[in-house]
Amino acid sequence: MGITKHEATKRIDKLRQQIRYHEKKYYVDNDPQISDYEFDNLVKELEKLESQFPELITPDSPTQRVGEQPVESFPSVEHSIPMLSLDNCYSQEEFIEFVQRIDKLLPGEKLEFVAELKIDGLGIAIIYRNGHFNQAITRGDGFRGDDVSANVKTIRSLPLAISLKEEVEVRGEIYLPFTSFEKINQEREKKGESLFANPRNAAAGTIRLLD
Repeated sequence: MGITKHEATKRIDKLRQQIRYHEKKYYVDNDPQISDYEFDNLVKELEKLESQFPELITPDSPTQRVGEQPVESFPSVEHSIPMLSLDNCYSQEEFIEFVQRIDKLLPGEKLEFVAELKIDGLGIAIIYRNGHFNQAITRGDGFRGDDVSANVKTIRSLPLAISLKEEVEVRGEIYLPFTSFEKINQEREKKGESLFANPRNAAAGTIRLLD
């Protein structure tokens, strides 16, 4: 006797929770809790159940990360608000001048700064609608960028669903750690393909692959 739809719904929900948990532990926290074999088995079981009950497939299911059919080109999309670049600062003197300019613009205000390491990657805008991943647009010229949603959707560390239901746009960088960069170049070398010059080029190049 086969599994009922009610039983499948409960098992599918459980599998999705487990897969999302282990994706975060592996790709975000760098703290894998199970073997690749065990993880793959969870995914395969979910794929099998979803093939039996396709009406239970949701846009944020881990199985929906796979890329769609190859495209001939990426459609150009206008940014809702321009993605402008930031000015560089290469010396203490430049930074002091910057602070002095801000101080003049905001007299009497207590200035506070937050600093973080610069990630050199591909500028990207991620849009969520109704709590689900909807679109990914490259920075482009700041006013228009390429719609690379199908490729970005395959990034395991990117959540396909969030708790906020209103439209949310998150801007940041897509980048590769050096270990992934070296692995990609090793694979390209085996295939006789040209090597990427640096991790940023590799990140940008892989996101823009048409197939």
